Amino acid sequence: MPEPVLLKLGGSIVTDKRGDCAVNQEALARCAAMLARTGFSGLVVHGAGSCGHPEARRYGIAHGVSRENREGIAITHRAVGALNRAFVDALRAEGLEAIGVHPLACCTAEDGRIVSFELEPLRLLLGLGCVPVLHGDVVMDRARGACIVSGDQLVSYLAPHLGFTRIGLATDVQGVLAGGTVVPRLTRRLVADLAIGASSTTDVTGGMAGKVTELLALADAGVSSHVFALDRLGDFLVGSPHGGTEIVPEEP
Repeated sequence: MPEPVLLKLGGSIVTDKRGDCAVNQEALARCAAMLARTGFSGLVVHGAGSCGHPEARRYGIAHGVSRENREGIAITHRAVGALNRAFVDALRAEGLEAIGVHPLACCTAEDGRIVSFELEPLRLLLGLGCVPVLHGDVVMDRARGACIVSGDQLVSYLAPHLGFTRIGLATDVQGVLAGGTVVPRLTRRLVADLAIGASSTTDVTGGMAGKVTELLALADAGVSSHVFALDRLGDFLVGSPHGGTEIVPEEP
């Protein structure tokens, strides 16, 4: 049995982030075919891309939700839910037993950070050989009313809680870049010396800098992760070099 993988696919891969909820069906189909071909076992998280970020920005959800902008909860969730359904359909078309799981229904945050998540359904789905498919979402927040929880934050929270040790993030770039060059290995000490930019498109969750922040938190918990280009997904899944970045714990 292959080691279970927690795989995150960036929103810039599965949508055209310049459009308004423009689902990239070709990319979804490519990802689904690759996962099926390599016998994928584990959990998938995908970003929101153009399905959710524009809505979240329009309603100011990143700054909190009150009665005045509460309509944005349903509208933002509906957008990311549409993308999730498209992704699940693509995976199922390739024979994977994929099931969409929406963080809005099972996750609570406080001041933008996850404080609780109903994990037992995920454990049971994984135990049956199903592939839960989660996504960046709007969730209820004890301090802000509601907030956006990114797919990257889901990765850093779920990996240690569910015991994943193989974590990969496929993106639209080759890895973590500094000065246009891929950084092959990154630790918290090294990142202080690098200039890592944020996304140039609409992104309320921080772009690559946000990913690195979440993955360093994972490294602090003793778990390594990998960031690589979509066209190297197959290499990562079979354990071959992927030409990207490995984010690792500090040496003792």
